[in-house]
Amino acid sequence: MDLLERGREQAALTSLLTSLGGRRAGIVTLTGRPGHAQNALLRWAARRARDGGLSVLHAQASPAERDVRYGVIAQLMTSPTGQAECGPAGGSLRELMEHRHPDPLPGLDATLHSAQEMPTLVAIEDTQWLDPASLRWLHALVRRLTPDTPVAVLASGSGVSAKGRDWLGLLPTSPVPAKQLVLRGLTENGVATVVETVCGTPGDQRFTATVAAATEGNPAVLRDVLSQFTGQGHEPVAARLPELRTITAAVVGDHATRALHGLPAEAVSLLRALAVCGELLSFPLVRALAGLRPVRGQELHVMLEAAGLTVSGGTKTQVRHPTVKARVLEDMATGERAQLYSRAAELAHRAWANDEDVAQILLRTPPLGAPWVVSTLRESFAAALRAEDHGRAAAYLSRALREPLEPRERARLTLELAAAEAMSAPLAGDRRLGELVRAGSGAPEGLRARAVDLGLARGDSDWARRAAAEALCDVRPGERDSLVALFWLADESRDDTEPMVPEVPALPERPSSPAQSGVRAWRLAVRGEDLETTRKLARAALTGDGSDTPLVLPRLAACRALILTDDHEEARAELDALLTAARHGHNRAATARILTLRAELSLRAGRFDAVERDVETAERALPMSSRHPLIAPSLTALRIMTAVEAGRQGYARSLAAAPTRPGAEESVAWSALLFARARVAAVDGRWTEAMELAKESGRRLLRRRWSNPALLYWRPQAAAACYALGDREEAERLSQEELRLSRRWGSASAVGLAELWTARMPGSGGGPVVRAREAVRVLRGSPARLSYAWALARLASCELEEGDSRAAALSLSQLSTFITACPQGRLATAVRGLTERLERPAGPVPPALPREWTTLSEAEQRTATFAGRGHGNREIAELLSVSRRTVELRLSNTYRKLRITGREELCVLVRNMGERPSDAS
Repeated sequence: MDLLERGREQAALTSLLTSLGGRRAGIVTLTGRPGHAQNALLRWAARRARDGGLSVLHAQASPAERDVRYGVIAQLMTSPTGQAECGPAGGSLRELMEHRHPDPLPGLDATLHSAQEMPTLVAIEDTQWLDPASLRWLHALVRRLTPDTPVAVLASGSGVSAKGRDWLGLLPTSPVPAKQLVLRGLTENGVATVVETVCGTPGDQRFTATVAAATEGNPAVLRDVLSQFTGQGHEPVAARLPELRTITAAVVGDHATRALHGLPAEAVSLLRALAVCGELLSFPLVRALAGLRPVRGQELHVMLEAAGLTVSGGTKTQVRHPTVKARVLEDMATGERAQLYSRAAELAHRAWANDEDVAQILLRTPPLGAPWVVSTLRESFAAALRAEDHGRAAAYLSRALREPLEPRERARLTLELAAAEAMSAPLAGDRRLGELVRAGSGAPEGLRARAVDLGLARGDSDWARRAAAEALCDVRPGERDSLVALFWLADESRDDTEPMVPEVPALPERPSSPAQSGVRAWRLAVRGEDLETTRKLARAALTGDGSDTPLVLPRLAACRALILTDDHEEARAELDALLTAARHGHNRAATARILTLRAELSLRAGRFDAVERDVETAERALPMSSRHPLIAPSLTALRIMTAVEAGRQGYARSLAAAPTRPGAEESVAWSALLFARARVAAVDGRWTEAMELAKESGRRLLRRRWSNPALLYWRPQAAAACYALGDREEAERLSQEELRLSRRWGSASAVGLAELWTARMPGSGGGPVVRAREAVRVLRGSPARLSYAWALARLASCELEEGDSRAAALSLSQLSTFITACPQGRLATAVRGLTERLERPAGPVPPALPREWTTLSEAEQRTATFAGRGHGNREIAELLSVSRRTVELRLSNTYRKLRITGREELCVLVRNMGERPSDAS
């Protein structure tokens, strides 16, 4: 394997030996990176020479003998051929080594004389380690050679001497033929051969390519890597690449360590400087960091590159392997390494290096105390956040906090760090916020309220309540109102009635603080009380000036209140402003909360594309894994509701069935998720499940006294399910309760939606058309555009049922914008069905039996006919003597086979079919 792919070099060496056998002189050097088989080729040539009857003087230089005078020459003289001929003529070996030999070039004349008797090959390995005296002797030998001198010189090594230059390059022009052979790494085919030889089986293509790239075809490294790899019982297949990479890194490090062992101390210093900032600074600056003079630095530069430890490109020189970089720095004492990084950081700063590059060096330095350090780290922090590298961003601010700072600056950086850790280390961020809250009266004013606000943004309302209550025991008057507001806002976010100790003051009826105004507005809104006061308080929270204006969550609460009061434009404008401020302050948790609320606002307007954009951006701002379980259900519920309305029922179904994180059931947001699951079940025709989920959602809200119908229309959903199940009395009760509470609250969207759902109930006052028209009238001026669109579709359906085709066509014509925006949505599907009914020709000819009807079993046809005629599931079960669950399953299959969305379309279909023999009757 040592001579694999070395045919060109072997041919050159054979030519050298042939010439020597013909009593002609020659010089050949074998150079290349360590491990490229230079010495193996030299030994091969030496064996060929001996076998051919030539005299061979063989020696090997080594780092250990680099300072031993004539160390290599002594080896030549004591070689099997050289001892008899060089020893007597050259004096004693002791005299030679102890600088007492009278001849300045001991044994040279004897060597040339002996060669006249027998042609001689002088072979020296690792010439880069030649001691100066031996190097002079070798130069003198080469200078004395003539073309007919029967002496050949063969030298191998890394190609440089201790002075950083090739020893042959120092010679004057000589009439003797000289050739330098540079050995390269193995090709991929050569690597494949080595893999098969060492592993005993061919490696697959990906494995071979990977090992060739990792070892750069270096035969020595490759052999060691494969030997260890095979020794651990691995096969050369792609599945074992992780193990291969681990072994390769270790072997490369071992070879580098051996190479370093023989280098002068100055070379090691230069390599360490390159490891710290070689990729950042030009070589002259790195050389200055290592404390080297230009000439010496260049000599060591060449030496390191010849040893395969560095690689140059342009003005930069870098350490070749990450493992080598790690090894050379790990060997330094801790203090020495820290000082090297400190000098490198200062040098890079003075050289106007990129901030992020300087910051990377600063991460490994002790505190410097220089004014530029913190500003550099903060700039790098912002850049890392823009690149979505949250772990590195947090590391930059953590390093900045180790510098000497003013208390206010330290508090500000700590708050920014906690905000950044919401992504990379949320628990660490929470602990940091807790430390800020417990800072006591010495903390800058407003700091503890901002810390509680940030923690609440991530969703940990339990922590926020405790922190706000504890901080109230020792707080300045200006911050007290903010902490009280945050406490009660956190108290609204959890589904329990746990008493709070110590006791916290209640919110005033008419707060003067903007933060308290926002929270008070939200508390009134969720209870459906006093719409006008709610609106005034919310506006006061968003326009008020004061020390608590930076707080995000109270302002977000005010926006949520404005959404319930139908002031959507005001809410959206404030949300946009809040979003800009949160992003500028790198507050990822608040950004996610703001985007989620803005998406909900877009859903009410029927802008599904905007919903998807904001939901995806919110997910990137704060992934579900970083969200606290108490707020995690809100984003999932929003995704489900959007998918249902957009007609992606399969996706909605998968989201509804997905597991949730432990603790999520304890939040108020869990009610939204239950309601979203009820919507999925209703669209699927699983009415019992829909009813139970909707009612459970409502029970949780009512337990907190959240009774405003504008929050979630759980009562209408439960009423629809009750009606489908045949419980008309409960359906009517829930519908009327929804209507009463909506009128008490008074927003157009809440009243209109209640009217719309009541219109679906047969027997409602004024008839379905009257109720539907009233819903359209009320919703026409509201910002709830999706509800308005559904009201128009319901009105068109009622008008068609009464035979008023012209009015139905007018109602449907107003829905074109909604259909264009989401052509695959549930609303678009319903409108297309109504349009088809409208366009059917009038006449006594009964409509043709739908082709899909024939795919139903007889039991499914009977069940579908009863359902289409208005019977509830309970009645159908009694009529057919089956369980209610069986009825639900049959109807689900029916909807799927007929490609309809639910009972409404089924009623239309059965009505249009007319009486047929296959009907249930």
